[in-house]
Amino acid sequence: MTAATRTYRPGQWFGIFGDRATVLLPPSEKSRVGALWAMVDDGAGFDVVLDALISEGLRDLPGFVLVSSEDGETKVVVRGDARARFTAAGEVVEVAGSDVATWAERSLRGVTASLLVVGGSSDGDDDGGEGDGDGDGDGDGDGDGDGDGAALPIDGGLVRVREVAEPPTSPVSGAPSPAPAPEPAPEPEPEPERAAETPVPPAAPVGPAPGVTTPPPVAPFGVPSAPPPPPTPAVPSSPSSAGPPPDDHDGDTRAGRVAEPDQQQPGPAVTSRPVARLVFSSGDDVAVDRAVLVGRSPEARRFSPGDQPRLVQVPSPQQEISSTHLEIRPGAGADHGSAVVTDLGSTNGTVLVQPGLPPEDLRPGIAVQLVPGAIIDLGDGVTIQVINP
Repeated sequence: MTAATRTYRPGQWFGIFGDRATVLLPPSEKSRVGALWAMVDDGAGFDVVLDALISEGLRDLPGFVLVSSEDGETKVVVRGDARARFTAAGEVVEVAGSDVATWAERSLRGVTASLLVVGGSSDGDDDGGEGDGDGDGDGDGDGDGDGDGAALPIDGGLVRVREVAEPPTSPVSGAPSPAPAPEPAPEPEPEPERAAETPVPPAAPVGPAPGVTTPPPVAPFGVPSAPPPPPTPAVPSSPSSAGPPPDDHDGDTRAGRVAEPDQQQPGPAVTSRPVARLVFSSGDDVAVDRAVLVGRSPEARRFSPGDQPRLVQVPSPQQEISSTHLEIRPGAGADHGSAVVTDLGSTNGTVLVQPGLPPEDLRPGIAVQLVPGAIIDLGDGVTIQVINP
């Protein structure tokens, strides 16, 4: 199933469809639909849309569904009166929002069919989106339980829905397509009658042309051939001609979103000695001898493989801390020898308290020099104390 075959059944919930994310919201959230639609239509991915959904807290958000597929991985978050059903790696996986107090979240690979049901719709105990075997996820009347309301196709946009058959990350394997009928072989043309040919005596063997080396004859099977001459030893290349050192990327750092590069204050990739130490309320103790990215699930994008930052993940039970919240790195220029902090456009912001100064709200993308004794408050009870190295 492709985006062109995605279908929905009309209902009361708002369905927002984009290239990278699908969002379903209950009727009570009409005031938020416009801003979320603009974000999804611009190509926002899973983390950005989730941060926007929970930016005002969960108390006033009774339910929602967020589904995003990228690089063969499907992520889903379900809250409230909604559920999602997937066929992944040959198994049916169901995620229900009514079973948890906050939300239910899953990450799946190999998804081949899916069905989202919201607002109390019921599809019985059958296989829902996987019921008819043709990969369209709607069951053709016997897979959705009630059978009323035609399934309408949708590629992108904003509609009112109660069920959605989501496109998978790869085409659904349904009934095999009939193989094209083989083209009939052309009838052989009759060969023209040939006149009797006069036998031609065989030509004398021709030796190799001057200057052309004839390859040695191949020994018959089973007869050992002469050993090949020893290979000429390779001359080691000089250090100046050697290629770049091998990539030391550990494979665990995933690309993510940070503030635009022109908003960052440049600094040295790695210093010979740390310029500060960071003591986290969560228990981490990190030296600042390179860039340090902090967040709920920090990711790096603009760093080269040989300039990887330290990634520090902090807990955020109320989801107040953004995925990649802020950066702390050695300063440059007037800030040389000190650490600087930059908020990376976090949803709920960052508060900095420097010794002898009032609390300061960091402006996204603007680096601020840190002095020993400074306290950085990320929210959700997580703080960072800056001390001498």
